[in-house]
Amino acid sequence: MAKYLYNQEAVANLKLSDMSVLDRLVDFESARAAHLKKEHAKKDKRMSLAEAVSTFVQDGDVITDAGFSYVRTPHQAFNEVIRQGKKNLQMIGAPNTNQSFFISYGCVAYSHNSYSGAEMRGIDRSYDRMLKAGRVKILSEWSHGGVAQGFKAAQLGTPGVFSKQMLASDIVRYNPYLKVMQHPLRGDHDPVVFVPALYPDVAIIHCHAADKYGNAYIYGPAVNDLAVAAATRKLIITAEEIVPENDIRYNKKGSIIPFFYADAVVELPFGAVPGNMPGYYYWSRQWWEKLMRFGGASDENMKSFLDEWIMGTKDQFEFIDKLGGAKWIAEARRQTKAAEGDNEDIDFSYEEYTLKHDSGLYY
Repeated sequence: MAKYLYNQEAVANLKLSDMSVLDRLVDFESARAAHLKKEHAKKDKRMSLAEAVSTFVQDGDVITDAGFSYVRTPHQAFNEVIRQGKKNLQMIGAPNTNQSFFISYGCVAYSHNSYSGAEMRGIDRSYDRMLKAGRVKILSEWSHGGVAQGFKAAQLGTPGVFSKQMLASDIVRYNPYLKVMQHPLRGDHDPVVFVPALYPDVAIIHCHAADKYGNAYIYGPAVNDLAVAAATRKLIITAEEIVPENDIRYNKKGSIIPFFYADAVVELPFGAVPGNMPGYYYWSRQWWEKLMRFGGASDENMKSFLDEWIMGTKDQFEFIDKLGGAKWIAEARRQTKAAEGDNEDIDFSYEEYTLKHDSGLYY
């Protein structure tokens, strides 16, 4: 592995004693070697979720969040990672919303941090508490755009990119990977930030459809997932449905992940639950509200809530049964159509959860 010259101000500010823990994320040589070993023939890569996680998510891996916060995020696959008790993971994402679940169970030890929260439901107080208690260590701080540029550089095969992202913020003082330097083509003073290419060990990307070889289709914004698919050493595709190759080739218009990036394909209907899957089902706002308000109040509350929903279910179908079963599915489908302008006269109101009032309904 190459020797890396990190931003020493950031190393000191983050109190990092062992800088080797930083190397994996930017190690081009090992990422290239992993990519060259990938199967480029058409091979049936279908397997169960449990098998995919057991095979391709290893202790100590750098894992990346996918989708965006609670939108098209592989929540159900992440639940399986937690159930299998993976340890010492590093997590990066833009945003890095779902790291808190992993930290609660001791799966993620290191955070490449960006925004953590559920947007309209607020920031993640549980993450704040666990950070202060030393249950997770921040290795680097990022803006959303900075992470995106690092993944894009890896996709393009470049060592990194020069950027104005994060230049006017303190982020550069808390990110060992960033270097501020002079624009190489300008004669006058013109500082830029060098953002290195980022190579996660493993990514799980939830898609609308995939074929058995790993060609995968995303309806709606792909966010960073096309770049992540190219950058990551190991890629697990989970999909709402498995379709024939010809359906991907001739009928799907939009974002396609090519098969030669994929290492495993898992048919996982409702794999983004309790999040949103554009065109398929809406997010359970009530679930996230209770997570943030009840779980966010204390470590005990959060553990109780996650034990019920993650450890207390074996798969996405049991999870949906707890949300309300067929009634939740019907309402979630109506709501996502209305949110995308394909349906009218939908009432989005519901009984608000508070610590003093719980309707028990998630639809």
